Amino acid sequence: MGPRGSGKSTWLRATFPDAYVFDLLSEETYQRLLAMPNFFADELRAVSSEKWVIVDEVQRLPGLLNEVHRFSEEKRLRFVLCGSSARKLKRAGVNLLAGRALHRSMHPFVPEELGIQFSLEEALRCGLLPIIWDSTAKEDTLAAYAQLYLKEEIQAEALVRNLPGFARFLPLAALFHGQTVNVVNIAREAGLARTTVAGYLDILVETLLCFRLPAYEAKLRVRERKLPKWYWCDPGIVRAMKRSTGSIAPEERGVLFEGLVAQLLRAYKDYRSICDEIYYWAPSGRSETEVDFLLVRGDDLIAVEAKSGQTFTDTWCKGLRAVAQLKGLCRRIIVYPRGPVLRTEDGIDVFPFQHFSDQLAGNNL
Repeated sequence: MGPRGSGKSTWLRATFPDAYVFDLLSEETYQRLLAMPNFFADELRAVSSEKWVIVDEVQRLPGLLNEVHRFSEEKRLRFVLCGSSARKLKRAGVNLLAGRALHRSMHPFVPEELGIQFSLEEALRCGLLPIIWDSTAKEDTLAAYAQLYLKEEIQAEALVRNLPGFARFLPLAALFHGQTVNVVNIAREAGLARTTVAGYLDILVETLLCFRLPAYEAKLRVRERKLPKWYWCDPGIVRAMKRSTGSIAPEERGVLFEGLVAQLLRAYKDYRSICDEIYYWAPSGRSETEVDFLLVRGDDLIAVEAKSGQTFTDTWCKGLRAVAQLKGLCRRIIVYPRGPVLRTEDGIDVFPFQHFSDQLAGNNL
């Protein structure tokens, strides 16, 4: 699973070059199997045993999973299923292969994959989705991506009844990137019911464009905030949904950088198992004190703070010092765009972004 444009189909075809492919993004294939689902089984009968079979964008016809289950057992065919939305798979209550399927996630590019081509400024401005990064007109492609999402992921799949209302909702949801979401405010601004907005937020999560970061709930002397924080999966998509173009404005740089760090942590959680879970920490009643990310790895905790300033200052350490007595905390890290690797007297590591990314790639946190 992975958001549209994250490179799933490209990777599958390169990794399984001899696989038999059902591409449900092809309208001809989709309409044929929609009208006559038995064609899927007829074609599978002609495929050699033990051969790999790819079903691309499987969420468009979730009923096919019943045949996937049957042919994997009866004929020992090996399937690779990919998709950009879990919504219809969950809602249809379909056969999820009785726990036999392994789940893998694909994220936008990480610096490790791009090597010397990686540019932090370009990543913040246009994002790291392969379909955007490889474009010669990144901003135009981003704008087209936003429209494609509305047309193919939302309208074509009939995920919402009120498409104009959903279109009004998207730029408002983008404004809450890196914040706790105020559903009431979004509903009022978009002219929608509160329950409708809550459903729209779920759609963004289930179509893999956004994710919620829960608050850490250890039993401390203060009560932790319960609302999750809201992030988009890529800074380029955030800017596209807000219709922001050109250079990054000073007021958006901080939250875009924080979101990029969140994106990196999620990717390496899936790719390299750097941690078991990711949270944020903020004690109730002290809104000015927060730690952006708290990684849980067994009984150990690692606190990570993202700062977009160019020069380290001691005030950046406030949240990390507030969380210092948390049971199991073994490391505290500040990530900033560029500069030297530093360490404070009380043991807080200060890493430039590229160094932090290298640490994650080597699973050295």
